[in-house]
Amino acid sequence: MHSDRRAFLVGAGALALSACGSGGAKGGRARLVLGDQVHLLQSKAEAAGALGNLPYDVEWANFVGAAPLLEALNAGAVDTAPAGDLPVVLAAAAKVPLKIIAASVSPASDIGILVPPGSPIRSVAGLAGHRVIVSSARGSIAHYLLLEALKEAKLDRRKVDIGFMLPNDAAAAFAAGRIDAWATFGTYQVAAEQRGARLLRDGQGINTGLSVIAASESALADAGKRAALKDVLARFRTASLWARAHPADYVRVLAKATGMDPKLAQLVVDRQNPLLVAPGAMVVGPLQRVVDRFHADGELPAHVDVASIVDAGIFPA
Repeated sequence: MHSDRRAFLVGAGALALSACGSGGAKGGRARLVLGDQVHLLQSKAEAAGALGNLPYDVEWANFVGAAPLLEALNAGAVDTAPAGDLPVVLAAAAKVPLKIIAASVSPASDIGILVPPGSPIRSVAGLAGHRVIVSSARGSIAHYLLLEALKEAKLDRRKVDIGFMLPNDAAAAFAAGRIDAWATFGTYQVAAEQRGARLLRDGQGINTGLSVIAASESALADAGKRAALKDVLARFRTASLWARAHPADYVRVLAKATGMDPKLAQLVVDRQNPLLVAPGAMVVGPLQRVVDRFHADGELPAHVDVASIVDAGIFPA
């Protein structure tokens, strides 16, 4: 069963209630509700001192994965959603009104298929007959990695029992030995590897490594919010430059903001300390190729022309 618009409406009523009164102006000032995942964007921006003297109000909303964050965007509970490239495309294919306004690139090794310590599974081909959990949802970057890795190994996907769980739940199940293999990403992958998980295949040569920041079309249509989005993205760019120039300082802030072990925070920063870039041809081209493959596999409810879901006027090159 393919994901469709209904997947993004699950829980939307509660999300819409939480958004009431949070997106309007206060004293004539625009107000942005900025979505985040695992506090990564917020901690970097605040550590860099990039959010001082704002001419608009900002509220942060943190999520554990792209799927609930994009549900919130669809419900109007947040104005922006930083996420992997494919979850945003899937949302667009399901008619969620959004545009990509910025992007960043991390090594594709930051996505991986893991097995627990001591697992007899030694390769992707060895996943036959086993249950593989993907975080966080159908159409995620980890899902794409798994499907392409199965093709690479010449293993029919029907011979693998594929399920989906949010990263926090999957991490607990994986640590408890209730999952044969786990396709995951980012901090969750790094943490599992630190606890002895073995990597079967990472995203190099498969995934783009792209992350994007999406904004709701309603926010982009509001003149005050549009101006605020232009300003805040410039500040995020400043923050990304600061984090690359001061990695040790960023590690300390990230560990404090997330409660992450400092050694784990160091590994996360070593793997993913990307620079914010404009969503130009170097972003659209690679992403379109991935979208075409994913659609051909039947994993998108509709084909998406990536260029049509980009608003290049917020963060120009």
